[in-house]
Amino acid sequence: MRIDINCDMAESFGAYSIGQDEAIMGNITSANIACGFHGGDPSVISRMVRLAVAANVAVGAHPGLPDLVGFGRRDMNVTPEEIENLVLYQVAAVAGIAAVEGVRLQHVKPHGALYHMAVRDPELARAIARAVAKFDSSLILLGFGGSSLITEGEAAGLRVVVEAFADRGYEPDGKLVPREKAGALIHDADEVVNRVLQIVREGSVCATDGSTILQPAETICVHSDTTGSAELTARLRRGLEVAGVDVVPMGSTG
Repeated sequence: MRIDINCDMAESFGAYSIGQDEAIMGNITSANIACGFHGGDPSVISRMVRLAVAANVAVGAHPGLPDLVGFGRRDMNVTPEEIENLVLYQVAAVAGIAAVEGVRLQHVKPHGALYHMAVRDPELARAIARAVAKFDSSLILLGFGGSSLITEGEAAGLRVVVEAFADRGYEPDGKLVPREKAGALIHDADEVVNRVLQIVREGSVCATDGSTILQPAETICVHSDTTGSAELTARLRRGLEVAGVDVVPMGSTG
């Protein structure tokens, strides 16, 4: 058994520090680097890419909606053409910085509201996939299992990777619990490890009502801005390795 651990990071900007990126980096295998629209700035992006390279962590772009105030977690009224250009612009920015550091992007993972809007809307998902494929058709596109991101990514000729979330609760219908609701975030490290092991071994996860729902995954997402994320990620990595699970970048799992 093997799995990738990806993390949304590089979301600090200017004088604002967000997340525990440095402490987390050594325990993940793929870094989703914010591109400056929902978080991040050129200096933060450069620093995080260098840190990822030093830790032998694969680099990916984490494009979001242009909404620093809302941290990219608010829906916006945008057209598919605008989404395609927004994604292309952001992916190119991170890819350029990565190239200077001697590495190529491994993947693209949309952030926050952009991600969830694309899950619901095939046109927006198609625009994201089109932008990624135009830039580099060898890039991996991440998405929620069974979502439009996955189907449209495949249709665009991309390799797609289904992700599950270590520190987020699931509704009985398979959707994530909205962040404003109780049970949205999971902070107990033992529970996180056990949930992820269930995902890896059985392709399922427990929902908020106690039911078991299907949740296969090739990569597990953690969030650097979750309270206690550094210790949680370290515990998760140790728990997987003790259980005999190889933790490797998603580019090695295809």
